[in-house]
Amino acid sequence: MIHRVEIEIAGKSLSLETGKVAKQADAAVWAQYGETIVLATAVSARQTGELRDFLPLTVDYQEKMYAAGRIPGSRMRREGPPTEKETLSGRLIDHAIRPLFPKDYRCDTQVMVMVLSADLENDSDILGIVAAAAALHISDIPFKGPLAGARVGRVDGEFMVNPTFAYRDVSDLDFVVTGTPDYIMSLEGNAHEIEEESLIKGIMMAHDAIKQIIAKIEELRSMCGQPKRSYESPKRDEELASKVAEIAQPLIHEANRTREKQQRGDLFSQAETLALTQLAEAYPDKTGAIREMVKDVQSRDMHEMIKFENVRVDGRGMEDIRPIWCEIALLPRTHGSAIFTRGETQCLAVTTLGSKLDEMRLEDLEGESSKSFMLHYNFPPFCTGEARPVRGPRPREIGHGSLAEHAIAPVIPSEEIFPYTVRIVSDVLESNSSSSMATVCAATLSLMDAGVPIKNPVAGVNIGLIPDDPKPQYLVDIQGVEDFLGGMDFKVAGTREGVTAIQLDVKVMAVTEEILRESLRRAKDARNHILDVMEQAIAAPRESLSQYAPRIITIQVKTDQIGTVIGPGGKTVRGIQEETGTKINIENDGKITIAAVDAAGGERAREMVLALTEEPEVGKIYNGPIKRLVDFGAFVEIMPGTDGLVHISEWDTQRTNAMRDVASEGDIVTVKIIGIDGQGKIKLSRKQAL
Repeated sequence: MIHRVEIEIAGKSLSLETGKVAKQADAAVWAQYGETIVLATAVSARQTGELRDFLPLTVDYQEKMYAAGRIPGSRMRREGPPTEKETLSGRLIDHAIRPLFPKDYRCDTQVMVMVLSADLENDSDILGIVAAAAALHISDIPFKGPLAGARVGRVDGEFMVNPTFAYRDVSDLDFVVTGTPDYIMSLEGNAHEIEEESLIKGIMMAHDAIKQIIAKIEELRSMCGQPKRSYESPKRDEELASKVAEIAQPLIHEANRTREKQQRGDLFSQAETLALTQLAEAYPDKTGAIREMVKDVQSRDMHEMIKFENVRVDGRGMEDIRPIWCEIALLPRTHGSAIFTRGETQCLAVTTLGSKLDEMRLEDLEGESSKSFMLHYNFPPFCTGEARPVRGPRPREIGHGSLAEHAIAPVIPSEEIFPYTVRIVSDVLESNSSSSMATVCAATLSLMDAGVPIKNPVAGVNIGLIPDDPKPQYLVDIQGVEDFLGGMDFKVAGTREGVTAIQLDVKVMAVTEEILRESLRRAKDARNHILDVMEQAIAAPRESLSQYAPRIITIQVKTDQIGTVIGPGGKTVRGIQEETGTKINIENDGKITIAAVDAAGGERAREMVLALTEEPEVGKIYNGPIKRLVDFGAFVEIMPGTDGLVHISEWDTQRTNAMRDVASEGDIVTVKIIGIDGQGKIKLSRKQAL
């Protein structure tokens, strides 16, 4: 039987339907908003399979090119591996739904979201969140819903829910919010230096829309929802837990009071090994349970230390930031470089400047586009003391790079001010949490070292949370163990003026408006402290670019002159580039940019382009070759593709009887324009130029 619910959100109909397609999945929801349609399916195995201590959840988000009436541009003309947009959208959904699965659920679970129709007005990622959450909620899969999501923007000071692409282009913020009826579950987005109270106002406006959508998801479940399945959940053996605590507690107590990450990790490993060894004979089948119990002891001890001793695992207070040091200009041949180190997290960021030709080309449902600012984040295994194969960027690296890119983008100058393509690469050299926020700091320093005139410096910090009664404990600048054992990881980046990017992930708890407010307040104070330290390394962008960076020269020509500059089959522009060692980009509006590392080469290319596009002017003198001799004069090329006639009477101050007696084709002569008739024919004089 087909079941359907519908609600109006932001002036458009949102519908959720089930029972019509994909009926062999545990649940499937066909969702439509405007003319954008997604199909979300949820399937979970009935058996646990191999022994695991985590939830094996996979979220796949796929944009079908046919959804926008497009054929993929790949050689095989079919969709390939996930694009960056698909990867980020999948992570967005994963972050929203993962905390709502039972802590002890271990069955393979897959959520798939397929974009089937794209109206190029309404983004499918929000619809994917709603559809995926609805599918899980009506299924028999253990899922503690309901959940929904909404996007919030702000145009001319007015907040709006689920803005169209056109509004998003002019919006000064773009945040995706997910939540339950009572709590915020995840946040992600960017803004143009928005102040904290306005940010909270926008988030809560989105949450109001979320509540309306959730009411319809609940209505759909009341129509067709299945009872949640029972699953094999190992009962906690309290006797075993007591023995594990007795064995592991001394080493864990010492570990939680050890400041160095590697030593602390070694002590934790020793505690786990000791518990496994001593209990192996009595509990041969409880290896996984023992490991979980050791983690419980570790978590409980850390929480008690924070609560009763008011100190963290590395000896810091709740709002203390780890020691910071920065250094710029480490790499002499790069355009800009910097290292930012905070505690045991260290990032090397390098800025490279390029021309319009270096822009990143994109193809997605909205069509082909390009972007001139990009940030790539790399997390090599050595940064955490591991050894593993390196096979291209993983989803986590793509996600962290996108977050840092969004944090920096609002302060990058416009093309009119700074006509360069800017690429930043952040290589994480050490990691003990907060590497994405350290990337933001390192990237800012490298941009200023490169001489990019950014609007304001940007810094970032993570805020953590330890649940406690009567009030939770906030942790500023969390490290790895606090992230792993804590309840929240709230990344906040921005300038002294306001927030530029946020990302909120929760583990087993949810976030209230009060938690948001308190976290953002602490993040602002921490951000300003970090900026103080960064400004000691470099307070403002350098006034000049690196000697190895290209110089950009911009020329504007008429659109009907573009063909002249390009030449037949691109021959002319290629010749200029080869002769001058430059890169030349020509826009459809006649804007020409010349990129040259060598200043002389750039100037020579500019002169050659101007020579091609210069318009004849009466009274101006030119040097040019004789292209053709006739009885009544000579045709002289004064500019490439443009020639004029020197009449025999204008050749010399003395009478000339025959042109071939005084000149030959190919001779270079100096001439002056003495007239241009109504048909554009140019009259030249040699004798007036003598």
